[in-house]
Amino acid sequence: MKRPTTPAAVLSAPAAAVDLPAEPSADQVDQADPSATAPTRVPRPRADAVRNRERILVAAREVLVEQGAAAPFDEIARRAGVGNATLYRHFPDRAALVHHVVLFVMDRVTVQAEDSLVEESDAFAALCRFTHAAADERIGALCPMLAGDFDHEHPELIAAREALAEAVEKLVDAGQGAGLVRTDIGVGDLMIALSQLSRPLPGITCMDVDGFVHRHLQLFLDGLRAPARSELPGEAATLEDLRQKTM
Repeated sequence: MKRPTTPAAVLSAPAAAVDLPAEPSADQVDQADPSATAPTRVPRPRADAVRNRERILVAAREVLVEQGAAAPFDEIARRAGVGNATLYRHFPDRAALVHHVVLFVMDRVTVQAEDSLVEESDAFAALCRFTHAAADERIGALCPMLAGDFDHEHPELIAAREALAEAVEKLVDAGQGAGLVRTDIGVGDLMIALSQLSRPLPGITCMDVDGFVHRHLQLFLDGLRAPARSELPGEAATLEDLRQKTM
């Protein structure tokens, strides 16, 4: 049996041309869009580092309330349960530590205001819950820390201050709008009283001041109830008044 023959035309036909992509020139490589390259992964901080940072901020908040902005770093590190090297690794100097403690306190107080308004059906109950919670967050620590050469116009501080002001104003507006809070007080009145009543006075650190804070705050809150039983001297204080004095 004969094997089938392949036509000569087929054998002699040239192979079909295939267009291969040209190698990029050196100039083309240099001019490549950087966004086309694989993104660089930003390393996440270790869980223990995050915990240490928060422990330092909590300890610093307590010590600064008691001893002021000049409190020794050794005491802060001791209360946080970390070494001095760890403290300085997170906060290289006093200005950095105070800055971040202020932000830490303001952010947490803002969350307390927002949660109180959302989770409490009664506007006055929301105001009371926020006030007591803000005292527990040591909002009284802010005033002594905001003195001296503190950078009041730092963008992070401005953002935190505006968020706090908005949250607390909504609380007070809700109480006044419901007819539960007297209308002759402002947000500044609330924040000044809260700061003063939650900060221990100099020279009485031996007393259990915390045992009196919430008692005195409740007395103050009862005085905010509507209808007002007296006429207040002066004008209602706003947060802008407070900012000009302290923030």
